[in-house]
Amino acid sequence: MGMTDVLIVGAGPTGLVLACDLARRGAAVRIVDRSPVPPRTSRAKGPNARSLEILDDLGVAEEVLAAGSAPLPMLKYRDRLPVAETDPWADSAPSPDAPYDRGRLIAQWRLEEILRDRLAGYGVRVELGREVTGLAEGPGGRHVDVTFAEGRTERARYVVGCDGAHSSVRKLLGIGFEGTTAEDQVMVCGDVDLADGALDRTRWHQWFDEDGAVMLCPIPGTRTGWWFQAGPERDGRGRPLAPTADGFRRLLARHAGLPGPALTRAELLSTYRVNVRMADRFRAGRVFLTGDAAHVHAVAGGLGMNTGIQDAFNLGWKLGLVLAGHAGPELLDTYEEERLPVAARTLDLTSERLRATLEAIRRPGGGLDAAITPDTTGLGVGYRWSSLARGHAEAPKAADGSPEAPDAEGRTARDGERPAPQAGDRAPDAPCVDAVTGARTRLHRVFAGPRTTVLGFGPGSAAVLREVAAAYGDAGVRTCRVYAEHEDRATSAPGEAVVDDEAHAAAAYGRGASDGTGTGTSTVVVVRPDHHLGLSAPAADARSVHAYLHRLHGAARSAERFSGIGGRRR
Repeated sequence: MGMTDVLIVGAGPTGLVLACDLARRGAAVRIVDRSPVPPRTSRAKGPNARSLEILDDLGVAEEVLAAGSAPLPMLKYRDRLPVAETDPWADSAPSPDAPYDRGRLIAQWRLEEILRDRLAGYGVRVELGREVTGLAEGPGGRHVDVTFAEGRTERARYVVGCDGAHSSVRKLLGIGFEGTTAEDQVMVCGDVDLADGALDRTRWHQWFDEDGAVMLCPIPGTRTGWWFQAGPERDGRGRPLAPTADGFRRLLARHAGLPGPALTRAELLSTYRVNVRMADRFRAGRVFLTGDAAHVHAVAGGLGMNTGIQDAFNLGWKLGLVLAGHAGPELLDTYEEERLPVAARTLDLTSERLRATLEAIRRPGGGLDAAITPDTTGLGVGYRWSSLARGHAEAPKAADGSPEAPDAEGRTARDGERPAPQAGDRAPDAPCVDAVTGARTRLHRVFAGPRTTVLGFGPGSAAVLREVAAAYGDAGVRTCRVYAEHEDRATSAPGEAVVDDEAHAAAAYGRGASDGTGTGTSTVVVVRPDHHLGLSAPAADARSVHAYLHRLHGAARSAERFSGIGGRRR
């Protein structure tokens, strides 16, 4: 029986992102889905700012941007009359450290199509119509035997359940999914076509009345397609009725004043109830849970698909390093260590945003913009508590001894200054110039691809970069020297080099700046493959850098090069 490295169950955005990440690492990956055809769903409205960074790393962001549209201003109505218009992003703009300041509207099926095409470029295709019905740990716990509905059993080193809220993988593992379902918080949804010109497609229309609500958002890439969401019709006893095309027409007539014939098509109809649930654990031996299989929450803030994409990006590089034999299997323990607290916080955040939204729409002019805060961009999510964030510099502690909470941008504020990011935080981006070609680039472009990146700021970092390149260059580690604009570049370092011509990188990484005379701070920063800081250390502390890289990438090929750590180097 052949052995697959990773079998992914579920080919939604979470499973596809994980498959793309593993495939580009050279892992033998397969992805199965029980649907006989790719689902034509547009449920999730698109990636947020952090997910766009991940899609950029996978090489598909430009296609996603082209296929989608920017978030639209929201036009709110009461009693069929427009009463307010709000652009939640009016005061937002890209910054040097975060080029995506907002998400993108795109139908989920279109995003999945883009990711499937990317995956096919690695020679991997989704195996449709394949339902997993059994999971059993192999002898000695060295693999998983996976049984399919057609009776076949296949073998994989690891299995990842990306198969949604009703996850078969989770149920087969017997993992609890505790939480609540709010039976009274119900919404009917679907994709509809409206007659050409029925509504302005440059707005997200929201009718909130005392006796119900209808929301219509145009689906990018279509001429007449819209996302339809509404409070349900109810029977004489107040129970919600199942969604139907005629029911949608009645709701549109009542709240929006649109005549019945204006709705020409309605499909993918569903009833949404607010579920707030989380798996007891995200791992059972060689099987992992990601996305909705691990956690579901209120739709407010649009974090469902995005949290799943970010789960996948956290897990992918860890599986890749373990499969390649660089890291020990204990690295996989950090997936749950890092992502379970994020999921728990997301459940709290989305429940609070739902409460705020339900309160806002009671008043004329209130709308879905109440759900949008800096937290919903995903840019502030970090892992300061993680065992992978315990390098040279410990995270600052709050008065009670717990890790100090980051602000909305993921940084702790002190005296109005913008401090350096801590280990565990998202690594900031910064525009810069390629030192060799003179072409404009940015740090996230340097980080792109399935490798750990070691940045060196200041002249004192060059020796450490040389040691890292010699010891770990063949093990998936790249080095990049960041020069200040007027810094002497006579002493070159291995690997890539960029010029921080506008000092944005120095500002983003705080004490990493150099004045070019050799008297500035020389710092080495280790950036994990998922663009989170692993370590920031003075260049003189090469021991911390080596210890951190050893954890992720195994024993150095030339460990003796570090024998002078803490003193004279050979």
